Amino acid sequence: MPPEPLRRTSSGLTNGSSPGLDETDGAAPRSPEVAGLLSRADADRTADTIAAVQLPSGMIPRFADGVADPWNHVEAAMALTVTGRRAEADAAYQWLARIQRPDGAWHQYYTADGVDQDKLDANTIAYVAAGVWHHWLRFGDAGLLTEMWPVVQRALDFVLALQTPRGEILWARHADGTPWPFALLTGSSSISHSLRCGLAAAHQLGEERPGWELALARLVHTVRHCGHEAFAPKDRWAMDWYYPVLAGVLRGDEARLRLASRRRVFVHEGEGVRCVSNQDWVTTAETCECAMAYLAIGDRGAALSLFEWAQRLREPDGSYLTGRAFPSNVSYPDQERTTYSAAAVLLAADALAGTSATSGLFVDRSSLPVPLDLDPLEEPARD
Repeated sequence: MPPEPLRRTSSGLTNGSSPGLDETDGAAPRSPEVAGLLSRADADRTADTIAAVQLPSGMIPRFADGVADPWNHVEAAMALTVTGRRAEADAAYQWLARIQRPDGAWHQYYTADGVDQDKLDANTIAYVAAGVWHHWLRFGDAGLLTEMWPVVQRALDFVLALQTPRGEILWARHADGTPWPFALLTGSSSISHSLRCGLAAAHQLGEERPGWELALARLVHTVRHCGHEAFAPKDRWAMDWYYPVLAGVLRGDEARLRLASRRRVFVHEGEGVRCVSNQDWVTTAETCECAMAYLAIGDRGAALSLFEWAQRLREPDGSYLTGRAFPSNVSYPDQERTTYSAAAVLLAADALAGTSATSGLFVDRSSLPVPLDLDPLEEPARD
């Protein structure tokens, strides 16, 4: 029998608890709620706005008649999962399985009619592993996990072929297979989390992937110790600030110091997180992702404040504006409401609620396999 995975419950982590059940009464999964900020009914309305945009094929575009990219598509599928919309979530993953390239990749952007942009982005390709593991935690569907395992396996193998000898993952390949010449800190951090999810799925299915484990260890080591050497300079982007924490690469004091170091640069107090440091433009997605990063270091107060500020971008139908610009206080892009923004809210709500089997995926460091430690051992103290 394959080992039972660790899963989060309301009282912590247990080995072998049943995924997909509400911990309090054994009922089917319910939408998350955050007291005083987001009710279950609010969460359901938000999920409805995502489901309303989903195409019959299962594809979830960013907005009606817009493009879909695999990363944000998976993010939206996870939001459908945490609100119990299993049929819609299943359809989203089945769409990915149908359109996966033989080499394991997906293109950067799709429309209802096919490929819109043909670049092969490593981070967007890897994220399917996080989504599939998230689905398993919520629903305990061994059938879908088994069905999607070859998809996950091919995707992660494609991504790891872009790993450099030092350890970072190059950003992408051109459609002809030529790799781009640089790596991104946000992307490599996110890939490390996806790899851990892929390893969790492998363990659940009784599979061994020692090559993935070593690749993960090298990747984590590089993110922690070789940032300026290994990655293209993107210091203006908030994601480069908080993603090493959100993805679980930085922990403890190291993570707390990183978030403290540039909070004044990126956090517009009372409003949210700037997407880019030199623009007064706060976004729903960055604000909610950053909230989860703070929750991961144990600062629930900061996480709740950010989540509260994100609610100012909520529309009456339950959708969320992509962002708002200051000091003009206008939506930017103008009246744009995106499925990935709504999805980020629901994933943050699930993490803050802390009551489901998926609540810990982005904030509980012990909920996934721990990377091998490649750091040199400290010299023993001498008298």
